[in-house]
Amino acid sequence: MIAPFSTDRYITRERVLLTASLTLLATIIGLSVLLWGSHGTVDSLGRPLGTDFSNVWTAGWMADHGQAAAAWDWSAHHGVQKAAHHDPHIPFYGWHYPPPFLIIAALLAKFPYTLALVLWQGLTLALAALVAQRVLPGRDALLASLGAPVVLVCLGHGQNAFMTTALLGGGMILLDRRPWVAGMLLGCLCYKPQFAVLIPVAIAARGNWRAFLSAGATVTALCLLTVAIWGWGVWAAFIGSLPLTQHIIIEAGATGWEKIQSPFAAIRQWGGSIPLAYGVQSVATVAAVLVAGLVTWRSTMAVRGAAVLAAALLCTPYVLDYDYVLLGMAIAFLVADMRARGALTWEPTWLAYAWMAPLFGRAVSAMTLVPVNLIAAVAVLALAGRRAVVLDDAWTTVVGRITSLRTARS
Repeated sequence: MIAPFSTDRYITRERVLLTASLTLLATIIGLSVLLWGSHGTVDSLGRPLGTDFSNVWTAGWMADHGQAAAAWDWSAHHGVQKAAHHDPHIPFYGWHYPPPFLIIAALLAKFPYTLALVLWQGLTLALAALVAQRVLPGRDALLASLGAPVVLVCLGHGQNAFMTTALLGGGMILLDRRPWVAGMLLGCLCYKPQFAVLIPVAIAARGNWRAFLSAGATVTALCLLTVAIWGWGVWAAFIGSLPLTQHIIIEAGATGWEKIQSPFAAIRQWGGSIPLAYGVQSVATVAAVLVAGLVTWRSTMAVRGAAVLAAALLCTPYVLDYDYVLLGMAIAFLVADMRARGALTWEPTWLAYAWMAPLFGRAVSAMTLVPVNLIAAVAVLALAGRRAVVLDDAWTTVVGRITSLRTARS
C-alpha cells in the first residue's frame, strides 16, 4: 500500500461528502428554478426544457410522422421545434447524430415532451449511477456520483452523457468476464461515434476477439435496423449534413469555444488556425490512444476503465462540458483502484480537481481562455498511466518485449 503524501491531506471524506451534498442541493434548486418559471415546454430563460433534448424529441417526432430524413435538414428541424414548443422565437438545437440514435428518439417522441424528458434523464442517470456503484460501491460513492457538478450540467442540457457513460463504463467492467455482453454495450456507442475511437484499441489490447465480433455485429444490426425502418434516406441525409456540421459546429465553434473542451477547441479559442488545431488534435488523439492502449494491455480492470474513459474525451475535437460525465466514471474507477492498492502522491488532489472542474470550467474558460475541463481529462489519463507504470510495471514490460524482439531478430 502506498499512502498519499501530505499534499493531499485536505481531501478528506467529510469534505468530499459535504461538497457533494451542497452540489446535489444546488442541482435540485437550479432545476426547480427553471421549472418554476416555465410555461409549457419552455423554461424561465426562454429555452426548451432540457435545451438539447429539444432536438432529440423533435427528430423522434419527425421520424414518427414520416419525416425521418428531414431531421438533418436544419431549417425543417427548426420549424418543427418552434411548432412543438409553441414559440416562434425558440433557439435552434441541431440534430447531428447518426441514424441509430433516431431509434431512441422515435421511442421518446411517443410521449409528451416533458414526460419524455423526465423519463430520458431519469432512466439514463439511474443506469450511470448503477454502473458507478458496480465500480465503486457504497452510499458515500453514490452521493459523490449524484452530487458531482457534471450531473447538474448534463441534466440542464437534457443530454445523453449518462447513457454514453453507462455503456462505455459497463463495457469496460465486463470486457474480460462477459465479452459478448461487453461487445454489445460498446457497439451501441455507434450513436456517438466520436467516443468509440478507442474501442477497437481497448478490445485488441486485451486480445478479446469475442468482444470485437460482438461489437461489430451490434453496430451492423443497429445500422441495418435503421435502414429497415426508414430506408437509406436517413443515412444519405446524415452523411450529407456532415460538411455543414463540421464547418459550423466544429471548426467555427458556433456552440461556443468555452463549452467545447477539446485540444482542437483550445487552439481555436487561442486564435490558432484550423489546420493547426487539427494537427494538435491529431497528436493528442494518438497520444491518448497509445496511453490507453498500454494501460488496457497491462493494468487492472479499474485502471483500464479510468484510462479509456478519460482518453475518450481527448480523442475527439468535439466534446462539450456535459460529456465530462465520462470523466466522473473514470474518477470512480481510479478511486476503486486506490481503495484496493493505495493512493500515490497528488492523486486525491487531482481527482478532487477533476470532479469539481465542470462546475466552473465553462465560466473560467470564457474569462481566462484556460481549458479547465481539458486539463482535468489529461490529468486523470496521466494518473491512470502512472498507476500502470508504478504499480503494474507496464513500461518495464514494454521495454522488455521490445528488447526480446530485437534480440530474436539479431
